[in-house]
Amino acid sequence: MLRLLTGLMAFVAVVAIVLYIRHGGGKPYPDLSGAPVFDENQLEVVVTSPEPIGNVAVSADGRVFYTIHPESRPSGAKLLEWVGGAPKAFPSKAAQTLFETPLGVVVDRQNRLWVIDHGNHGTGNAQLLAFDLETGAVVHEHVFDSSVAQLGSVLQDLQIDSTGKHVFIADLSFFRKNPGLVVYDVELGKARRVLESDASVSAQSWLIRNPTKDMKFFGGLVVFKPSVDGIAIDREDEWVWYGAMAHDTMYRIKVADLLDESLSAGALAARLQAVGPKPLSDGLSTDNDGNLLITDVEHGAVILMTPGGELTTLIQSDRIRWADALSYGPEGWLYVADSAIPDQMLQSKAHMEEKAPYHVFRFKPDIDGIAGQ
Repeated sequence: MLRLLTGLMAFVAVVAIVLYIRHGGGKPYPDLSGAPVFDENQLEVVVTSPEPIGNVAVSADGRVFYTIHPESRPSGAKLLEWVGGAPKAFPSKAAQTLFETPLGVVVDRQNRLWVIDHGNHGTGNAQLLAFDLETGAVVHEHVFDSSVAQLGSVLQDLQIDSTGKHVFIADLSFFRKNPGLVVYDVELGKARRVLESDASVSAQSWLIRNPTKDMKFFGGLVVFKPSVDGIAIDREDEWVWYGAMAHDTMYRIKVADLLDESLSAGALAARLQAVGPKPLSDGLSTDNDGNLLITDVEHGAVILMTPGGELTTLIQSDRIRWADALSYGPEGWLYVADSAIPDQMLQSKAHMEEKAPYHVFRFKPDIDGIAGQ
């Protein structure tokens, strides 16, 4: 019996050491936010949800679509539209059977809503779906094979170019630790991974200190250090911007280079541009002037980065528990999904219910040099 107990203790110790080596550690990150340009009173509530929100996408005519965050283990519809001050399953309640773990959503210029579903960390069917917004019909569907959606992958954010022919997807790969970008050709139904495990898409050892809690679990054996998360494309289809959440630098790469299959992995990586220091970030968007909008998950803020790397804090609020996805809507409104990650990750349903409601906010960053569509 003693030998069995000793062996069990040794096994637990080894597991703890392996967990710490692979997922632990992390040091505090410097605060890059400054005095906000806009008062937080300009932040409007758009969506109120009883379950934690994932991402948000707004159409050119102002329709608001959002997912319920898969880490919150949704009990109802997973993709919704906010209609007349209330949630409505999109495109219908029956269509929710199409989804397993949808998260990223975006509306393209062809008036289609694209949804990326990571298939429960690659254990199921990771897929890409597009819905016609006029009819709600599925107009494109692709299930990624295991060479793209690997076991442990998390295909969770996406952008579409202006032609609607190319999709760029971020694979966070939290458990597998093999992050990268996925380039998908809509017409050919062909996907390929690029920049796999490159330093630019990989997490650094930072500890995210959110006001709700420091993002460490199991006594610090596991620290939440996500890899590439946010991804954005400029309005002219010239640049794809991306950032690993637990990383100190924002990167961009030309769309033409991502589409060039003749480039080797090394040649593609050599064409990356490190734009400048960034906050520990989640969602990204671009504006009409070529600037990048970045969410700051430690300070409930949205920060603007110019193409030259200069930072300006646009808005900050304690009401935003975890500034997640961004989406521009009509009339210059910028929508911010608050996914409240600390109140849902590894939390009980009772805890999530207690901390409800959850929100999508919006504000207008309409000052000189800052213009959305």
